[in-house]
Amino acid sequence: MKTSVKKCLFPAAGYGTRFLPATKAIPKEMLPILTKPLLQYGVEEARSAGIDTMAIVTGRGKRAIEDHFDRSYELEHQIDGTPKEELMKEIRDIVKNCTISYTRQVEMKGLGHAILTGETLIGDEPFAVILADDLCDNGDNEPILSQMVKLYAQYQCSIVAVEEVPPKDTNKYGVVAGEFITPDIMRVNNMVEKPEPKDAPSNLAIIGRYILTPDIFDIIREVKPGKGGEIQITDALLEQAKQGKVIAYKFKGKRFDCGSVDGFVQATNYFYAKSNI
Repeated sequence: MKTSVKKCLFPAAGYGTRFLPATKAIPKEMLPILTKPLLQYGVEEARSAGIDTMAIVTGRGKRAIEDHFDRSYELEHQIDGTPKEELMKEIRDIVKNCTISYTRQVEMKGLGHAILTGETLIGDEPFAVILADDLCDNGDNEPILSQMVKLYAQYQCSIVAVEEVPPKDTNKYGVVAGEFITPDIMRVNNMVEKPEPKDAPSNLAIIGRYILTPDIFDIIREVKPGKGGEIQITDALLEQAKQGKVIAYKFKGKRFDCGSVDGFVQATNYFYAKSNI
């Protein structure tokens, strides 16, 4: 098994029902914050962590993702030599310097199943996972995934990014508990998927940034489906945690839940305030 993280998996097969009717024909991952799709923010974060191989799990109606991460000769011809050419610089750089591969999740069976679907693109090596819904900004710190890649080099085990949430919101997240190694790093010994506040082991919630070791695929295969027939990555990670092989990291930076309308608007306002538009 390789000891460094060189691939990033993007589960992108969900329907985005909270944004209907906008997501009837447009993948939710392609909804823009200002002028850039959510998924592109995620790919740029992965690149900043030294990752150049992107594995995207898509589904029906997601062709816009593949078209975005591809050359557009007609458009490029139209804007060639104009000031608008600069607007394409970032996406051109991604297309030129990254390897991007795709596979389809035929049935929506939860995040664990989406990650397992990506096994064919990942192989036997550690990998990152970014959920584009969770848009993160590092402020003056290095990007969150870069922080996590450095931790992986030290601990060589699965890592989940966590943040404190109001106790009333624990039923929206996977929640972790364990023993702190440092003020920001916890060795996890318990994980619960979407517990009611009275049953939550803590208020530390997993957000959409992971680094996983490849043995997670075999563990997911053995996980029994939970509510709604979904296979939860939290249940698979719990098996690793029982062996002391999961670290939770209280990251430095801001995170917006762009899977909700409120979070999407907050992110738009935040990035607009930072921009020169």
